[in-house]
Amino acid sequence: MNPSIIIADDHPLVLKGLQDFLIEKNYNIIDSATNGKEAYKLILKHEPDIAILDIKMPHLSGIEIAELCNNKINTKIVLITFENNSIYYHQAKQFNIYGYLLKELALVEIENCLKAVTKNTPYFSKEIEDQFSNEAEIIDINALTPSEKRILKLIAQNKTAKEIACMLSVSNRTVEKHKSHIIKKFQLESKHNSLSLFAKENESFLD
Repeated sequence: MNPSIIIADDHPLVLKGLQDFLIEKNYNIIDSATNGKEAYKLILKHEPDIAILDIKMPHLSGIEIAELCNNKINTKIVLITFENNSIYYHQAKQFNIYGYLLKELALVEIENCLKAVTKNTPYFSKEIEDQFSNEAEIIDINALTPSEKRILKLIAQNKTAKEIACMLSVSNRTVEKHKSHIIKKFQLESKHNSLSLFAKENESFLD
């Protein structure tokens, strides 16, 4: 029996193209969405076997949906993206994503991905795995100053900027300045939880 699937993408042509392709291949597409909030509602409503989600969508990103579902909903998340971005890759690993594909390769790889995911085997595009799988340690060691490492370590421990300022005997403004530098260095998204996710993913390299 084919797995039940929902698809979400805010690019209409990508959404229709992927949906039409999978229907033609006799996959069980039960619903689709054009933004993250709608996609998350569909996951809660249907609890499909698999959700194929664009990483960047209005309201909720694919990564944020994966975080909300992690260890709470049995739906297996497959992410597709135009961006070959190491931060997304490491966040995907943190939230137990089952699939990660570049959009330009999606129609080529999606069937192999879905077959693997159906067997409880994660499927990441080889191009992405080869590029990013060993990258985290190099990034942390080469790019962070000692102060940035201390602050990132505390962020990973869920400390607020105010708490960090107090612990390090510096001003809130100094903490925010360091946070801003870290965000710029790693080109993190401006969303409120991006730095926290990055900190937790790389915590083991911050000692």
